[in-house]
Amino acid sequence: MWADNETERDFLNFSGVAETVAEIIVQAKGRPISIGVSGAWGIGKSSMIKLTRSAVAAREDKSGKKGLDKYVFVEFNAWLYQGYDDARAALMDVIADKLANEAESRETALEKVAALAKRVKWLRVAKLATTSAASIYFGVPPVGAAGEFFELGRKMWSEGFGKSDADAAKKAVGDAVKEGGELLKPKEETSPPKEIQALRDTLEQTLEELGITLVVLIDDLDRCLPETTISTLEAIRLFLFLKNTAFVIAADNDMIKHAVRKHFAGFENDLMVTNYFDKLIQVPIRVPQLGTQEVRAYMMLLFVDNSDLPEPDKEKIRAAVIRQLKSTWQGKKVDRAFVNSLDIGLPGSLVGQLDTAERLSSLMTTASGIVGNPRLIKRFLNALSIRMTISKAQGVGVDEAVLAKLLLFERIGDAKAYAELVKNVTTDAEGKPAFLKDWEEAAAAGRDLETKDPWTGDFVREWLALSPPLHDVDLRGALYVSREHAPLITPEDRLSSDGAELLAAMLEHPEMSARLRDRLVRVPRIETTVIMDRLLERARKEQEWGAPQILTACIALADADPVQGPRLAAFLEARPHQQIQPSIVPKISDRPWAASLLEVWGSSGDVSKPVKNAINKTRANGNVAV
Repeated sequence: MWADNETERDFLNFSGVAETVAEIIVQAKGRPISIGVSGAWGIGKSSMIKLTRSAVAAREDKSGKKGLDKYVFVEFNAWLYQGYDDARAALMDVIADKLANEAESRETALEKVAALAKRVKWLRVAKLATTSAASIYFGVPPVGAAGEFFELGRKMWSEGFGKSDADAAKKAVGDAVKEGGELLKPKEETSPPKEIQALRDTLEQTLEELGITLVVLIDDLDRCLPETTISTLEAIRLFLFLKNTAFVIAADNDMIKHAVRKHFAGFENDLMVTNYFDKLIQVPIRVPQLGTQEVRAYMMLLFVDNSDLPEPDKEKIRAAVIRQLKSTWQGKKVDRAFVNSLDIGLPGSLVGQLDTAERLSSLMTTASGIVGNPRLIKRFLNALSIRMTISKAQGVGVDEAVLAKLLLFERIGDAKAYAELVKNVTTDAEGKPAFLKDWEEAAAAGRDLETKDPWTGDFVREWLALSPPLHDVDLRGALYVSREHAPLITPEDRLSSDGAELLAAMLEHPEMSARLRDRLVRVPRIETTVIMDRLLERARKEQEWGAPQILTACIALADADPVQGPRLAAFLEARPHQQIQPSIVPKISDRPWAASLLEVWGSSGDVSKPVKNAINKTRANGNVAV
């Protein structure tokens, strides 16, 4: 298995780009700089950020002074603060805390850092951090904390919320005003624009006295909701263009522009959106798209990294592969033969995995479901690893190359074609998809294929040509360990073609199951029982029971065949009561089979109070079946 985390080890030949970003920061020589590292989700922006930090830290100046002495790094992930803190205030806090630690370790600039921390705290107390930095800086005064709290207290009183609530709100006002007044004890009248400018001046002076450049690395901005994205961008604007600062912002440009567009809702002209973004980013750099060579190398390095090879051998292979990738423009290749040429004894299992990487790399680069995305490649290999583990644990004995080819079609191929493949395997006495024989032989020989829908398109042609051919392989074991995505329906399940089609549709699009009611009503009970078995098998994977989509499918089947209702109720009652969420109550409350279930949940000590409140509310509204 491979963790879905950023890394400082280069598996993608990104070190050249990271060195470029580092050089831009170093060559700025203290002049303010903002660099945007853009690319799609999962392309490797976070790893690029890590590699950039390492590249800057490793630099030495002419005096031999290391980058770690000249640069201080602040890593800020706005996504982690979303829902817990205001992103602008959080970023200011993180910078102030980092500089405080740096000043303490260097035993200098302690007074400046203390003043900076006080100004940041003042902004928090005055709630200026939640106001647009642009409006503050250009002199548009926001409503202060005291005014907001007083208005809250007055409104609560006037609307009859109660004198105690109003008193509590007024006390909060007094506390906020008192705290804000004691922070800086200004001798002369202050104002938001003055405080903002003072904060900027203090930060510049602090960096000057420490003799460092502050490098702020912003990551995962494109994972945030638009409000958090804008909040973080505003905080960045607050600190931008100060001497001895550098910002590296990793995000998908399209996602950022979407957030800005939503922020400026009502403006039809996209020029404002573009201008806003361009003013933040001085130097845009795009993470390079991976080609077949890079995808093949990446898959091979992932397999090497997960092998039992000694760490020095793993690093030797990684370094050699990255060096070779830098020369692929000259016609050099990164393939299994190149790895074999490194004179490192490879385990037989790893050799087979390198073969798998070589076979799949072309399709992983071009297929629409993956298109060379490192995160999706890693997830594909993780799914393959899980299924191989299941295969070994249950003694199924599946060939990894066969499973990889089948998994690739399941993930990227046409769903109807995959269902047809499954049906042919499960109805064949030997579990072989013999209908693929002529197609696979023609594809391997480079001849024209005479296929029919849904077996059409470039992907199908390339997939059929992949080794090994499957037409003479018993695939029942491979399908058995793949059941989380497709039901293994054998003839013993006694499902008609219509029943099998309905089950496949409900598993693929459970949220649409209610539309199948008229067809489900006509299915014999012996088949609805089998269908419910398969739906509940999928449902067991859920860890939270609010309103998961698979529940919609189960309810639709219970509506069509009332006998299945008590089975569903028994299944839900057996779920850990801590997993039950309030949103499930209105979903099932008007079903007759749910009455006893709601009684059990209502009296259980493990069911949360919000769930019980939801049950009581539906009863009060008369929405509970009796």
